[in-house]
Amino acid sequence: MAVEETPSVAPTWHTLDADAVAARLGSDPARGLPAREVGARQARYGPNAIREKARRSKLRMLLAQVTDFMILLLIAAAVISGMLGNLEDTLVILGIVVLNAAVSFAQELRAERAMEALKRMAAATATVVRDGQPQAVPAEALVPGDVVLLEAGNAVPADLRLVEAVDLKLGEAALTGESLPAEKLAGPLADPGLPLGDRHNMAFKGTAVMYGRGRGVAVATGMQTELGRIAGMLESVGETRTPLQRRLTVFGQQLAIGALAICALVFVIGLLRGEPALLMLLTAVSLAVAAIPEAMPAVVTVLLALGAGRMARGNALIRRLPAVETLGSVTYICSDKTGTLTRNEMRVVEAFIGGGHIASVALDPARPPADALLRAMALCNDVVRAPDGRPLGDPTEVALWQAAADAGIDKAALERNAARVMEQPFDSERKRMTTVHLDGGGFIAYTKGAPEIVLALCTGMAIGDGVVPLDPEQATRAAERMAEDGLRVLAVACRRWDMLPGNDPPGALEHDLTLLGLVGLVDPPREEVKTAVATCRAAGIVPVMITGDHLATARAIARQLGILTEGGMVLTGRELRMLPEAELRRRVAQIRVYARVDPAQKIRIVAALQEQGEIVAMTGDGVNDAPALARADIGIAMGQAGTDVARESASLVLLDDNFATIVTAVREGRRIYDNIRKFVRYVVTCNTAEIWTVFLAPFLGLPLPLLPIQILWINLVTDGLPGLALAAESAERGVMQRPPRPPQEGLLARGMVRHMLWFGLLMAGVTLLTQAYAIGAGLEHWQTMTFTVLTLSQMGQVMAVRSDRDSLFQQGLRSNLPLLGAVVLTIVLQLAVIYIPPLNPLFGTSPLTAVELLMTFVLSSVVFAAIEIDKYVVRSRAHARQMPAVDSPSGKA
Repeated sequence: MAVEETPSVAPTWHTLDADAVAARLGSDPARGLPAREVGARQARYGPNAIREKARRSKLRMLLAQVTDFMILLLIAAAVISGMLGNLEDTLVILGIVVLNAAVSFAQELRAERAMEALKRMAAATATVVRDGQPQAVPAEALVPGDVVLLEAGNAVPADLRLVEAVDLKLGEAALTGESLPAEKLAGPLADPGLPLGDRHNMAFKGTAVMYGRGRGVAVATGMQTELGRIAGMLESVGETRTPLQRRLTVFGQQLAIGALAICALVFVIGLLRGEPALLMLLTAVSLAVAAIPEAMPAVVTVLLALGAGRMARGNALIRRLPAVETLGSVTYICSDKTGTLTRNEMRVVEAFIGGGHIASVALDPARPPADALLRAMALCNDVVRAPDGRPLGDPTEVALWQAAADAGIDKAALERNAARVMEQPFDSERKRMTTVHLDGGGFIAYTKGAPEIVLALCTGMAIGDGVVPLDPEQATRAAERMAEDGLRVLAVACRRWDMLPGNDPPGALEHDLTLLGLVGLVDPPREEVKTAVATCRAAGIVPVMITGDHLATARAIARQLGILTEGGMVLTGRELRMLPEAELRRRVAQIRVYARVDPAQKIRIVAALQEQGEIVAMTGDGVNDAPALARADIGIAMGQAGTDVARESASLVLLDDNFATIVTAVREGRRIYDNIRKFVRYVVTCNTAEIWTVFLAPFLGLPLPLLPIQILWINLVTDGLPGLALAAESAERGVMQRPPRPPQEGLLARGMVRHMLWFGLLMAGVTLLTQAYAIGAGLEHWQTMTFTVLTLSQMGQVMAVRSDRDSLFQQGLRSNLPLLGAVVLTIVLQLAVIYIPPLNPLFGTSPLTAVELLMTFVLSSVVFAAIEIDKYVVRSRAHARQMPAVDSPSGKA
């Protein structure tokens, strides 16, 4: 036996003939490896399994979730609140910490589940030939050089160079993205740079045998297989933090540091004024607890969870909560073609008969030669009906059967008078199939197959009721035009026989044929996708097709859907492989279609877009998509046709495998992000007002305006329910007519800082004005009035920030009933601490007179009115910008 050569990971095995492959691997295609050699190779190459990285214990994973800066601050706030006797606050804050840790812990488990799903794809057993004898062995025991036998129903256990293929077809969609079964052959292929889908003499680990049988030599096992390479890429892709997570982390750190600094300053100023040290310590600590938005992680989590629930009802299942918001940031959607943009079912859409092209719906079974073509399409296939009436068989043959059935041709009825008496099945070398049927007193043979093969066997062409000599150039041009339109083209021909050939060679039935027509098939686009693509463009989102399918098909579908427009570029996997990284980054913004790409190239595309600052959503359903799904800002897997590996790697699962559902989810993501901003605007403005109120009072010669317990009460009743109720706010007008947020845009962009600063100061100013007036008027209840004005002002603030532009009176009070209920409840609770006697000593309050209460309501409405006026100014300016210029009498604008 020849000396074994180390298997190469380079894609060159398909270029060698069977003897060269066996020689390099020290194997024999007929007898396989000797048993004594197997053990040595197992020791050398290790098990034929997908490697898993060392796992951290679940305890260590859980403990790692509480080291975030904001989480540590929350724990500190919980401890301080407990020291102040506020057990409720302590429990709430600790609950928030636990909730965040649980969410992060669940995210870490995703990668492990993805790897486990990848391992499950591997075959459990395999049939190998060793010492000349077939035997079943565990798939993990395979080694390079093993000869493996394949038959229908098997999972391919390793990467094999096929040395025998009899009607062999493999389902490779999960690996290559090709929707149709891949036809296999045994001969060498000349081109060393072929993509996986075009290596027709290779069988890859994790794919499935759909038809026929075969024999192959294992050229790669374990992590050296294509499936193993994907596992390696998946393992190397780290956890991607979403834009919201990054923004909230930076914002929380900045806010906490600023708040703590101001609270320390308040403490020092109080001591300098001669205030009791304990009172100032409690005040500073209370301000710190109030200023740090400890409710923000919980409210954001609930906002995302509620949004996820709405998306699930719309067929978009969220697997990672932050992905809800990420959808609203998306600038590119990289979509697979088959099943997402298209229906994943082949259909006959065009035919060339009698010298002209017609749509399939115009095939009339009552007019020749369409009648003969339809009969041939119905009879020359192996489609059968399932018990529930569905057609079962090869997708291409099902499409032919369906086209005939749609025209009223019943295959079962035809076969009663035209029974099949002989057949020559399709194989990848002949590229055609022939069936022979009874035809009156004679026979008729129908042949279908690749146009270049069948046309060469034809001498005539059916036209009307007769036959004319075939013009090969005309028929070839027709086939090429259909192929350029992205159609898969089949030629259908026939020949009548009075008596069948006897012991002639198999091809005797297939000569001097009459061409009945050319048939064009395609996996048609979903009707709703074209509208969804247009919506993407209006929203400033760029749709891109990334597919393992052929270039012509991809280009045609992309043009039909509006993905490929003027100026858009198309790139094949072969061209991408030769493109340097710098050149890809330069051109990636113009490329709209990628065809025949492999898994590593999908990651390159996603990475190149991300390096340009884009937020990328990536869809996919196969194992080949998993690394790119994990690398993308949001991975979107198919729920119906997708693999477990893809689903475990994704953040979002489409339950209906429909691109239009992604666009609906993007709209929901934008709504949720807007509502998160509204919550942040509301809570930070209110917290800022509390700090300004306590900080500025000494400089105005006023006593301490609020007690520590009052500060904590305001924080408790105003941050929680009202902020949470903002989750129910409807989407802003034109939410899908605006561009995506710039990826580098901070959480406080677009006027947020101005709003929080000025309206926080205004709220504090109104509160301090109330305090100054009440003290100056000698009102006994000045502190209760101050306390109440600040609380009610925050309720006016939350009602006003429901929309960035629209007035509350345009929206209507009933358009967000949860928020209205939360505001009413907060007002009732505030009145309770004023007018229920047992609560007065606890909160340092006293009952207000009717006039005093009315005064607090009037003063607290100032903030609401100011925000509404501000929105009116914004609307007026926007309207003025949209107004066309009007010519003056002098002719000048």
